[in-house]
Amino acid sequence: MPRENISSGAQWEPIVGYSRAVKVGNTISVSGTTATGPDGRIVGVGDVYAQTVQTIRNIEAALLKAGASLKDVVRTRIYVLNIAEWEKIGRAHGEFFSAIRPATSMVQISRLISPEMLVEIEADAIVEQSPQSLPS
Repeated sequence: MPRENISSGAQWEPIVGYSRAVKVGNTISVSGTTATGPDGRIVGVGDVYAQTVQTIRNIEAALLKAGASLKDVVRTRIYVLNIAEWEKIGRAHGEFFSAIRPATSMVQISRLISPEMLVEIEADAIVEQSPQSLPS
């Protein structure tokens, strides 16, 4: 199956050697994503709810480039600096995924790449194949 690398255009993708998302067949894996805005700065500094919302919007943008949407997400992994803020993070996650209900994990970690980042999320999606795209 062909592999498609999806870039967010972030300057560090070629330096670190990763893609925002990778699509193989009907499966899409989205890398750990943070609340980086179009200008490269963190959106919602100090506000874990706002950062979670921006992070999911960034995941959605990567999925759209790959021909998918949030409705195709089957799993998320949420990495947080302060698990005591799980309700704010969960509320933001639920605003996007309450009807979709992917499998998920929320794990506290010691730090992220920037001290301004409070949350990082990975996502996996499976795009339903249309009958005309299935092999005969």
